[in-house]
Amino acid sequence: MANIVCKTVYFEKPGPKNTEETLKLAKERAEELGVKNIVVASTTGETGVKASEVFKGYNLVVVTHVTGFTKPNVQQFHPKNRSIIENNGAKIITTAHAFGTLGRAVNKTFGTIQVDGIVSNVLRLFGQGVKVACEIACMAADAGLIRTDEEAIVIGGSGSGADTAVVLKPSNTHAFFDLKIKEIACKPRL
Repeated sequence: MANIVCKTVYFEKPGPKNTEETLKLAKERAEELGVKNIVVASTTGETGVKASEVFKGYNLVVVTHVTGFTKPNVQQFHPKNRSIIENNGAKIITTAHAFGTLGRAVNKTFGTIQVDGIVSNVLRLFGQGVKVACEIACMAADAGLIRTDEEAIVIGGSGSGADTAVVLKPSNTHAFFDLKIKEIACKPRL
């Protein structure tokens, strides 16, 4: 196989102002590679709505925060956005965070970090969006919404919006070290 040359965009600063460009770059790479599986993080559904408009016809999976992430029994994802996303043909998943369930509880209660916290912090060396991308890829694979033998383009962000897109081979959470980041389409230059 010949060497591959592809573009990586580095944003000056992280954040939601990069969302449209991130989605555009992710779609360009999806078209170039023939990748049909797209996974995007979305807290309120705003980014999910934008992605569902850009990626019509793709296997788009929108991953939300768990219910209770900020306060018990509160779901941050807006019902109106859910309706738009589903009407655009995308799937929505709300499930336990792959890198922050029991480990987060142990940390809050006992003040000690668990292996999922270590993994999260190591991935954050590449940026928050890379950590999010790896985590939501596992969550989508665990739910059976993407396959682990097909590449996916996974989009995350740094707080809100999207500022990171990676091409990766997903894995289930229990096989996390089978996940392979193949390319970075864009990310903040931290």
